[in-house]
Amino acid sequence: MTAPPRGSGGGRAPAGTGGAGAARRRDRWVYRAGHPVLFALLAVARHKPVLRIGRTVLVHDVDALRHALTRLPLDRTAAGTTGRAARSALEPGDGALTGGVLFDQQGAAHRAARRGLADGLSAAGVARLRPLWQDTLARGLAPLAEGRDVDLVALAREAAGVTACALLGVDADPLRLADAAAGAAAAAVREHLPSLPRPWARSGNGAVDAARRLRDMLHEPGRDPAEDAAARAMLAVASVTTVVAALPRAAAWCADAGWWDRAADDTLRPALARELLRVTAPSPLLPRVAAGPGTLGGRPVRAGDRLLLVARHAVRAHTDDPDCHHPAEPALSRLVFGAGPHACPGARLATVQLEDFLYALAPYRPVVVRARADRRAALPGWRSLVVRPDANPAPEPV
Repeated sequence: MTAPPRGSGGGRAPAGTGGAGAARRRDRWVYRAGHPVLFALLAVARHKPVLRIGRTVLVHDVDALRHALTRLPLDRTAAGTTGRAARSALEPGDGALTGGVLFDQQGAAHRAARRGLADGLSAAGVARLRPLWQDTLARGLAPLAEGRDVDLVALAREAAGVTACALLGVDADPLRLADAAAGAAAAAVREHLPSLPRPWARSGNGAVDAARRLRDMLHEPGRDPAEDAAARAMLAVASVTTVVAALPRAAAWCADAGWWDRAADDTLRPALARELLRVTAPSPLLPRVAAGPGTLGGRPVRAGDRLLLVARHAVRAHTDDPDCHHPAEPALSRLVFGAGPHACPGARLATVQLEDFLYALAPYRPVVVRARADRRAALPGWRSLVVRPDANPAPEPV
């Protein structure tokens, strides 16, 4: 399949043109609904590559963000960081967690933890897992063949749970595991990011219970119950939350923009998946804390400064629509998974899952008929995204 280049001079098309404009308008709602205060602040500040507000440094520039992740000393256990949020959600009630949960580790401990994940997340490991989620997608999308509706969020949650169970080698109910992982992540993020007060966030009992259920599902006899279960729970949380956030948002983009022909094309689908991951940026904000002095974008950074690394802006997700004919260079698009030794080890898994998700949906050319943003989730996403096969229904207004 061929298509004329989009934009002037064969370059990238500006945001908001054609069907992509409708897709972008819908996608913005997941930010406005989930973290309205935080993302309003980031939108106002995005014209400054690096901006200091008191002891907080906002980083929107791609080079400064990459420098922060790879060259600046970071305190990965400080309050307000991904590592601290992960640890607080997953450590036992008595706090007796002396090791780490991957995101809060440094040096040899972090390298050892990543080596432990290498087999399951390698190309061969992903190939072993792939038939499991492909079968889940085929069964979950079967109602579309009969003209019935399907909630893509529920399907993504089941696929994520099936994958996490297989990756960790546990015999648990996939939906229960996915729900527990999402609950633990949501509570931890709400505690560590600025947001509007919400009634459901006032009590930590739900978060404690979700984390306990998750650890209990993943604990194996003979292993240390605190260290091993917490590290395994962190892998489950990361894989589930990323998939549940990214896959439905990417599908909504394709439905609203009318890109199912591209999703069906074997030569275009890999680039489309990478571009959709860039623009949806499942982890749009990376909170960190500086462990020592340095500079970002020519501005001094002191030890203890809080860094808000806005990956969404660094990869131009807010300005450049997905373009599978002229995709962003890999060095840029991969930044949604971080950079350096702490980059997300599950990037390959997430990308392949999205490719298969788009491939399974493409024959039905579904349209979105109902969508609700998730106001509680750890990552911006949909609480429900109901689609039906394209038979010229009246879709929900964007």
